[in-house]
Amino acid sequence: MRAWLAGRRWVAVMLTGAGLAVGSEASLAIDVNLTMEEARKALETGRIPMEKAELPEEIKKVLQQASLASRVGADPEKEPCGASAILRTKRYRLEAFGRQEAVESKKRKIAVRMPEEFVKKVLEMPNMEVEVQLCGDDEYFAEGALIELHQGSKRIKPVDVGRAERGRKNEEGSGPAYRSRFTALFAYDQFDPNAQSVFVVNLQDGQEVRIPADFSKVK
Repeated sequence: MRAWLAGRRWVAVMLTGAGLAVGSEASLAIDVNLTMEEARKALETGRIPMEKAELPEEIKKVLQQASLASRVGADPEKEPCGASAILRTKRYRLEAFGRQEAVESKKRKIAVRMPEEFVKKVLEMPNMEVEVQLCGDDEYFAEGALIELHQGSKRIKPVDVGRAERGRKNEEGSGPAYRSRFTALFAYDQFDPNAQSVFVVNLQDGQEVRIPADFSKVK
């Protein structure tokens, strides 16, 4: 009971935010309709690697590997300024909670677990959050960006688009000078979670950025 109460506050905060980067195993498509049992397994999938990681470099490696599983587009390790997007699916968020369970358990020295009521809230989420990351030549280049999800001839507009961050300066070298990111919400009932897809971003200067997304490889 004490562990349950201790976990309520951090769970409530995480439900409103992005959470930690999370990995997933091979899948046939984005999991839209998860069962409670599948949700518990997702929590465990996120929790166990974080429980085993002790040194800072081990934790960093776990998070890096995890983020790749939910990212589409360019790999930032290979293409620092390549356009990419992180898909915050239901499983993504559950595994994020699992990681936070491990962190809180270590900190409190008791087993902290996500209350079932919060698991249900994640399972009932109607939208997938997409965090787009890209580079440009001006610190405000991403301001007012528009985004659509293309699946064949179908054009899917987001439910909501967040304000782009002010661009952060890249390291000196070749390529654009700034990097920025913004989020958009896409309703699960409006897109095919199995389909080959492309996120199309249109910037104020008329530039179009396309981010291929193979949903069959994301949970």
